[in-house]
Amino acid sequence: MCTGMEMMASNGNQDWAMMGSRCTLAMSDEVGFVHPSQFISLVEKADTPSPSFKTVPQSVDGVVESKASEVHPTDMVFWCRDHKLGISSDVLHALYIAAKHAFMAALDGYKRISSISASKDGFGDEIMSSCSSSFLHHESEVMKHSRALLLLSSDFGTAWNSRKLVVHMKRHFPMFEDELFLSALVLSYAPKSERAWSHRRWVIKMVAGKFSNLQDIVEKESQLVERIAERSKMNYNAWNHRSWLISYLSGGQVLDEWKKCREWAGLHVADNSCFHYRTRLMLRMLEDSWYNDDSNACHNCNAGLYEMWKEELDWVERLIKRYRGREALWLYRRFLSVCWIKHFANRDVSCYSDHQSSSIYGLDIFMDNELRLLRSCTTIPSFEFEDYQADAKFSSMYILWLTKHMPESHRIEFQKKLQPEELETLLNNVCPEKIFLWDYLRTQCEGLKIEMAKGMSYMYDRFEVVPAPLISPQKPSNAPKLETIVEGGCERLDVLQKRLLCLLPVVVSFASYLYINGYAIA
Repeated sequence: MCTGMEMMASNGNQDWAMMGSRCTLAMSDEVGFVHPSQFISLVEKADTPSPSFKTVPQSVDGVVESKASEVHPTDMVFWCRDHKLGISSDVLHALYIAAKHAFMAALDGYKRISSISASKDGFGDEIMSSCSSSFLHHESEVMKHSRALLLLSSDFGTAWNSRKLVVHMKRHFPMFEDELFLSALVLSYAPKSERAWSHRRWVIKMVAGKFSNLQDIVEKESQLVERIAERSKMNYNAWNHRSWLISYLSGGQVLDEWKKCREWAGLHVADNSCFHYRTRLMLRMLEDSWYNDDSNACHNCNAGLYEMWKEELDWVERLIKRYRGREALWLYRRFLSVCWIKHFANRDVSCYSDHQSSSIYGLDIFMDNELRLLRSCTTIPSFEFEDYQADAKFSSMYILWLTKHMPESHRIEFQKKLQPEELETLLNNVCPEKIFLWDYLRTQCEGLKIEMAKGMSYMYDRFEVVPAPLISPQKPSNAPKLETIVEGGCERLDVLQKRLLCLLPVVVSFASYLYINGYAIA
């Protein structure tokens, strides 16, 4: 049995075996679903006539088949040219039913032959040869029909798992390459398919440690993600896959990735997934610097990280001022700021001073710079511009968040420079629903002031208020006078009276009970 897609590909001299082959043009192969009215424009744009086919589903003994014939573009079902396959949306359901039927039949036969092969000890050589040829036939059928099914339904988990089963048994590198090619073909029409991305990660895990060209595969994976992200905006699954690849990158590749994706991030400032990827890259470089045993190399690495972090902060600041109201930039700056405070601002900066382009950028300068950025972003020329209002909101939220992560030794000073009255007024105007954050911050800061005041009072009581070493009649002592306390007895008397009043109803009730019972007995 052959599905309509397979017949179309074979008539167009591109059968599924060739489409699964490893070639340099593999990444340009695409599959798409086309409305019937769009086939005319596809044919008109082509330089030379392209083969056009119409499939007529037929049923023979309960099995759905397809026959192909040349038709007019208005009646086309498939369009294939320049490694691009277009499928009419009118026949998707019929194709899916046919492909699923063929795949499930092939999978059942494959499982049946596998169970027979598992108990092959009692069979002769002739029967074993027949079982082996039948096993290979069913294996080929499973791979063929699962390929057709996945090109129609990207999230058919049974089809993906059946391919994993066959490939895992073979463990041939060409088969791993075929799986990468097929999943890339599926991603061409379903770029956010988590099943396809997960299948690619499984293939890379299988290749890692067994073949020598893993680094080339990982580099091509990054290029694939960037191309797909260019066509599919806000593609979390694609960027999450690229972040997962960082663990397989070498130190030099991590630095190259960080440099290469900066231009893309600067052109897609609203895509938070891209900035999350940069976060993972920078954390990897920071982690590598911690585990570096060579002291000289570690010193140079720290100096390079210091300059890199400062350069990244300046770059994000320019983007914030250029593109107003982009929350992704402010979220990324939070990560940069908290890492700067923890790993660079609080350390001895003398170790970075011998770097040629290094400039001392301590915590005080950092705080002043962030306050200048806040004031530049909270200046709203007119409330008609929503981007400026959003920028004021994000900058206010950022500065409140930053205040919480400041060291306690600098938090009070930072709050004084913050001009809280102006910020509170701005929050009331721009985002009144977030004013509770300011109340919480004010409570925290007041609590910190009270704790500091208690600490100072404790220090004063401990070191300054000391009793006089000698007490004389002429000079009064600093110690308090002892006086007779007479209130204690009165308090105890009051408590006793209250207890007696509580017990009085009980005594009266008990006496009444005895009196009545005694009268009844008498």
